[in-house]
Amino acid sequence: MAVGLAVVLAAMAGAPAEQPRDTVALAVRGEPIRVERYGAAQERVWIESAAMGRVMAVDVLRGVGDGPLPTLYLLDGVDGKLVSDWLTKGRAAEFFADKPVDVVLPAGGAGSMYSDWEQPDRVLGWNRWETFLTEELPAVVEPYLNGDGRRAVGGVSMGAQAAMMLAHRHAGLYRAVAGISGCYSTTDAPGRAVTTMTVGSRGGNVENLWGPWGSPEWQAHDSLLNAEGLRGTAVYVSAATGVPGVLNLAEALTARDAVEAMGVAGGGISLEAGAHYCTERFAQRLNELQIPATVLYLPTGIHSWLDFAVQLEPAWRSIAAAFGTAPGK
Repeated sequence: MAVGLAVVLAAMAGAPAEQPRDTVALAVRGEPIRVERYGAAQERVWIESAAMGRVMAVDVLRGVGDGPLPTLYLLDGVDGKLVSDWLTKGRAAEFFADKPVDVVLPAGGAGSMYSDWEQPDRVLGWNRWETFLTEELPAVVEPYLNGDGRRAVGGVSMGAQAAMMLAHRHAGLYRAVAGISGCYSTTDAPGRAVTTMTVGSRGGNVENLWGPWGSPEWQAHDSLLNAEGLRGTAVYVSAATGVPGVLNLAEALTARDAVEAMGVAGGGISLEAGAHYCTERFAQRLNELQIPATVLYLPTGIHSWLDFAVQLEPAWRSIAAAFGTAPGK
């Protein structure tokens, strides 16, 4: 499979910089085709995906504790690099080091909304992320990890919106869902704008995603319209206000290029203010339907990994409660 091998080699180029201490090739169909271990708890796993038409790389953080553990799928934001920003910027490896959960972090979903696209895209290629994430990946990675069948999905920004979509579209698949600084509509004016901007920011044509705006798939992916699908799932959402905090200002002022950093921070202010509005609307919708949810608003913070990392701890506590698991230290 020459094409598959080329994709594996390309994915390996984006693997963590540390030299792998142990490499295991697994050739049995239905299992990972390759695993690289980075210390005792972190691995990179390659899985052949029929839906995506290529080999997919995911990073895995193994949890602590005896016996099978639940699985948390943690989705990246719009950048969707070959290694998740949860690892390179969000301190996920450090945070989950003492937690009783296996964490799976898909890579390479830039601008994709982690959705099944209607058409291939000239820039973003062929995307069938929903099928991969809900059918193919769990069927391979959970047996490999010896998972116990309990699972949750969470994400940040684009990944937050996608996590909520996956949860409402696959009711009962996840015990919990967590969205950090996301927007959850696709059909109102802000939701349409956010979705279009997300895809377009990475060069994609949004009409290749769910067809022309107003098509049935736009409505089918709207978590406000389809919030009833979340009933019975533990829901967590959070957002900051967009008001920079002390840490945000310190980060900008101590950056190598302070002027550029302040410009980036300005964009983060606007994005987080929008995410705050979206989160308020979503929380209101859940309240109208009497669907329980944990909602957290931070008084300061912008759309940045510095602030996303802070929101990981309360998100995990909500997920751990749904698992019936002690959250760890």
